[in-house]
Amino acid sequence: MAADHSTEIVVRVVEFGDRPHFQMQFTDPMTGRKKTRSTKVVRSGSKADRTEAERVAAKWESELRDGRYRNASKTTWAEFREKYESEVLPSLAAATDTKISGVLNAVEKYLNPGLLRSVTAERLSYLQSKLREAGRAENTIKSCMAHLVASLRWAVGVGLLHAAPKVQMPKRAKGAKMMKGRPITGEEFDRMLAKCEAVVGAERAPSWRHYLRGLYCSGLRLAESLELCWDVENKLCIDLSGKRPMLRIPAALEKGNTDRLLPMAPEFAEFLAATPEADRKGYVFNPEAARVHATIKRLRRYRVSELIGDIGEKAGVKVATDAKGKVKYASAHDLRRSFGERWASRVMPQVLMELMRHEAIDTTLKFYVGRNAQTTADVLWAAHEKAAESKATPKKAPTRKKAAGNISGNSSPKEPVTPSDGSHANPCDDSTKEMRLLGLEPRTYGLKVRCSTD
Repeated sequence: MAADHSTEIVVRVVEFGDRPHFQMQFTDPMTGRKKTRSTKVVRSGSKADRTEAERVAAKWESELRDGRYRNASKTTWAEFREKYESEVLPSLAAATDTKISGVLNAVEKYLNPGLLRSVTAERLSYLQSKLREAGRAENTIKSCMAHLVASLRWAVGVGLLHAAPKVQMPKRAKGAKMMKGRPITGEEFDRMLAKCEAVVGAERAPSWRHYLRGLYCSGLRLAESLELCWDVENKLCIDLSGKRPMLRIPAALEKGNTDRLLPMAPEFAEFLAATPEADRKGYVFNPEAARVHATIKRLRRYRVSELIGDIGEKAGVKVATDAKGKVKYASAHDLRRSFGERWASRVMPQVLMELMRHEAIDTTLKFYVGRNAQTTADVLWAAHEKAAESKATPKKAPTRKKAAGNISGNSSPKEPVTPSDGSHANPCDDSTKEMRLLGLEPRTYGLKVRCSTD
């Protein structure tokens, strides 16, 4: 029984009277339509030319059967975008969805592509230059390109595009800073607390000082802090069910897109402990304003960010200056950077990564570990001086001293020591009251950070 070759591609040499060259032709097994292409071999009437034309046809047939030849894609940019937004974006986090939509908008604004295949490597290089002219940071441009390349690779996977363009990702310019801002000092943080009233008014200033202290000692991102709840389990919430207070973060709100139960910094746990139990419901932070969103009855995230920037500017806390001389003032993320730098000198990088909720250790190492050479030098010299002092001091003979305690010989607990300068061990205390969450051990801080206590 003859084999069924209806799905195989067979290319034949054909001649048309109005064309000077031999043509090659096959029937598309998917559509049933004939497709024709020139062999570029002149119809001279000689057998050698006919043989050459058949050789060219055989080569094309081999390419078609191996999938090495593809017709140019006729998918339009609009068709691609509609399909991508309906099939892919719904599965991503809301913030990622918004960002990718912004990237696709930028492509339409600067490139205005008709066909998807017109988005070439050359055009994407031009897009990078236009984003740079618009004042976008190099990291922002790199992120935009990564999202765009991912979408084009998806188009290849579903057959809308034959190959994704090779994009040269932007690199950080020599001498440029990795951080857009910087960690702020305790003195600068005091100044920001003092200027809350000047920006939001005397009546609402206490809620903003409370919020800024929370950001300073929690390391939370702005969006996370505004979603933090005491008792709503499907949101970012405080978990007091275990031995230590923890943060429970649902995947929808986590940058790493994974449900996580994470440790809480002791200083933040003590900050939360100052909240009376009767008030531990709803949102942990609710910075007040004269006008709030009509539906959610709270300030929107962008407005909170603006007001923190206004407070930083009023306090004169400058964290960066760009190439054009534009000054950037302290933001919510600079408070997070301060938290990261404080803890970088106290814990190992892996622990810091969990505390900062970084998806990869590379981020932690790049931005926090070993970043401040002066701090590292201070630690080294302090250790050296301590060792030299110990060597110079003659050792005294050990003496037995009866320890206070019970009949079993257990020593009695030591009384808490108050710093001689009267400062708080926790920089984030709202008051001088001693209140602790269940299971929280006494304070054990090795680093004092100056902070207001009003």
